[in-house]
Amino acid sequence: MNPKYHLEQAYKEGTISRREFLQRSALIGATVALPGAMMSGAAWAERKRGGVLRLGMGGGSTTDTIDPGTHTDSVGITIERNMRSYLTEVSPSGELIGEVATSWESKPGATDWTFELRNDVEFHDGQKLTANDIIYLINHHIREGSTSAVAGQMGKIAEMKADGDHVLHITLSEGNADFPWLISDYHVSIFPENGGWESGVGSGPYSLVNYEPGVRAELTRNDNYFKEGRPYFDGVEVTVIADAAARDNALKTGQVDATNRVSQRTAHLLDKAPGVSVHKVVGTKQYTVPMLCNVPPFDNVKVRQALRLAVDREALLKTVLGGHGEIGNDLPIGRRQEFYNTELPQREYDPDQAAFILKEAGMSGLSVELSAADAAFDGAIDAAVLYAEHAKAAGININVIRESNDGYWSNVWQQKPWVMCYWSGRPTQDWMWTIAYESGGAWNDNNWENATFQSLLKQARVEVDQAKRKDMYWEMQRLHWEEGGTVVPLFAADLMGVSDKILLPDVIGSDWELDGQRCGERWSFA
Repeated sequence: MNPKYHLEQAYKEGTISRREFLQRSALIGATVALPGAMMSGAAWAERKRGGVLRLGMGGGSTTDTIDPGTHTDSVGITIERNMRSYLTEVSPSGELIGEVATSWESKPGATDWTFELRNDVEFHDGQKLTANDIIYLINHHIREGSTSAVAGQMGKIAEMKADGDHVLHITLSEGNADFPWLISDYHVSIFPENGGWESGVGSGPYSLVNYEPGVRAELTRNDNYFKEGRPYFDGVEVTVIADAAARDNALKTGQVDATNRVSQRTAHLLDKAPGVSVHKVVGTKQYTVPMLCNVPPFDNVKVRQALRLAVDREALLKTVLGGHGEIGNDLPIGRRQEFYNTELPQREYDPDQAAFILKEAGMSGLSVELSAADAAFDGAIDAAVLYAEHAKAAGININVIRESNDGYWSNVWQQKPWVMCYWSGRPTQDWMWTIAYESGGAWNDNNWENATFQSLLKQARVEVDQAKRKDMYWEMQRLHWEEGGTVVPLFAADLMGVSDKILLPDVIGSDWELDGQRCGERWSFA
């Protein structure tokens, strides 16, 4: 055990203060210095301007586009959040704040919403941003024939009306108390009515100057950005590096300044490299194994129940995540989220019970295929292989199909009957259940149909009595825990590698990787 290493990890993870870090260092006789990446206070107030932030990222594909409705993974989202703006955003500490919107309010019933907008926002080409641009971008997602990933959640918009340039009225077909959260979704970025998304024009901290899907992107500073003093870099370069070891090497050799998706199994080694730090951010990121419940044999609830019992979650946590996370309970809701059902027992590895259930269903000796690629998440193939090993004890044969990383999200996910997947999670229960589990949703990747669940989802969305809302969400979770079609074995911490030349803020956003994918705006060189 290296006491200095563990002390540094505790400081980075926020479990001890700066003062305690220095005091303990003195007690063990360690020579330490707070790395640049962890500076705060006065040093943060004097952050440096200039330079280009170089990101080495996993998660890109040659099928990516700059149509915000099509984004499925980290690279596209990072580019989007650095080139365009949003009505609202989730702050690093998890609150909902305005970005282009300065305020919002609704009438009783949460169907009629009014947003007031900033009057100082310009697009990269000099056009003034108005309420009509917001109407245009939302219509892009809800127009007839739209394939946008948020067509479902935005489809509840019945009417939009501009009141001058900087007031927007939105009427929903059914109430939604969480609507201002929904429009912070990374798909709902703002682009001009005159030019559309195809122009590549936005109002974000940087403008896009070069884009090669699945390869790289270059962005340059927007000197007219409406947030005073930001951004701090002159530009951002995103390079797609699919292999985790190659990303580590690029960081260690100074080819990039930060990386996402550091391998949990090698994070401790990267953190020991000179001039580099690994930072862990715990949020709602989850590793899932969704089944298409309308495709045999997954249309049989007994099969779904048996497969959930046939995975050793503790073994996956230790082997695949290196302990950087926690086990899941087949729910897409994190344990620290509001309305989490604390009364459901933790599902344990029980191959004997799995075999018994299959025997009752007349399906002993079940054989299924599981599609996997590390594009789903680092270690997805290893996780699938381990799952197959665990299931053998239940008499289940899982044939792991190793799929191509490139095009995984368009050719495998939602296409093959059983796949490895990940979700970043969402800040609210309604948002998570709606985007991934509502009937007919563009990103519903399990096709599980339960009339009671779907009814409760709609009721909870408009319920303002918090006690009643809790009861509804608890029942929804119970239904999914018992009958749903998605195995949720793990919640993973986000691990990012950062050069000590980079100055990070005291609080790092956990809603997405790399500080909510807003690192270009929030970070600077030390």
